[in-house]
Amino acid sequence: MLKGHGGNIYDLAQRLGCHGSEIVDMSSNINPLGPPPDLVRFLQENIKTIARLPEVDANRTVNVFAERYNIDPERVIAGNGTTQLIYSIPRVLETKRALIFGPTYADYADACAMHNIRYDYLTARESNAFEHDIKAAAQQIQGHDTIFICNPNNPTGNIIPAADLEQLCRSHKDVNFVIDESYLLFVDGSNTQSMIRSTNPNVMVLNSMSKFFTIPGLRIGFLISSPVIIKQFKTYLLPWSVNSLAQMAVQYLMKQTAQVETFIENTVKFIAQEKDILFETFKNSSFIKLFPSTTSFILARLYGNLTAGGLGNHMADDRILIRNCSNFSGLSDRFIRFSLKTGEINRMFAKKLLDRISQEESAQKDEHRTY
Repeated sequence: MLKGHGGNIYDLAQRLGCHGSEIVDMSSNINPLGPPPDLVRFLQENIKTIARLPEVDANRTVNVFAERYNIDPERVIAGNGTTQLIYSIPRVLETKRALIFGPTYADYADACAMHNIRYDYLTARESNAFEHDIKAAAQQIQGHDTIFICNPNNPTGNIIPAADLEQLCRSHKDVNFVIDESYLLFVDGSNTQSMIRSTNPNVMVLNSMSKFFTIPGLRIGFLISSPVIIKQFKTYLLPWSVNSLAQMAVQYLMKQTAQVETFIENTVKFIAQEKDILFETFKNSSFIKLFPSTTSFILARLYGNLTAGGLGNHMADDRILIRNCSNFSGLSDRFIRFSLKTGEINRMFAKKLLDRISQEESAQKDEHRTY
């Protein structure tokens, strides 16, 4: 198994000799308000469904998802999380050479590597707050047949407007575009930014239930594309890929329209408020810079003698796990990422981080005095 991921709460718990529940996992990009209480209650009431096989092709789940988003069910396939679908993409598309918009999620590169497929990165620059220049990107696509774009992007939190993506895809009809929208529901006005209803036959959209509804353990994801591409994916799809509870969770969420919409609105509002507080907290520090984010997680740049590894170890002593971004192609050990939790936890985290930064500031002043 290829490992491109970051913080591992189980490894840290073992190292500290504690239970995973005792660690504050600021590295995990899940909804701080979720899962929805009614969803948990519904799953508890239907736990006996695990005693029988799930629907072999998750057809009812696909249909209710398609109905919710008003798209043709022939354009949808369900999988064991978006991860299963990502790792299938190079094989199904018979990719020869891929281009990955970076710095980004490691699984796109790992999926290519698993199938011995060449890939390149188109890495956005720190000087531009890691925002991609779409006009410049168009020139780099030549020579590639599959493009991976996480939108909004992990770990930068940037989003490329849907109109720009539509134009890019339309301008390169012989190239397949994989648009990963796993974090899109965290974005204010997400409905207007989704490519899920794109009619471009070369567009594939990944949709995840894991992050926003806080059900990563259920493993449920969707791929939306043209009927031709979906038919290709079905050739490789294993039977019973989506477990019983995952299928029931989707069917419940897709039918509870009013409750889900309220949950989305409350989440987006909460995240905006918490981000404002954190940005205000660190705005005057010369040792850390927070990059603007449209999502529930924030990328930060460290200065002075602070490094992601050193800071991570320091926070781990307080049983706090942050994401060391040094293994993202295009980043370094000067970058960390942390995700919003409850207001109380966010304040605690900010205080611990400020304390460490203050120690670094004092140490640097002492060093200057020595000389």
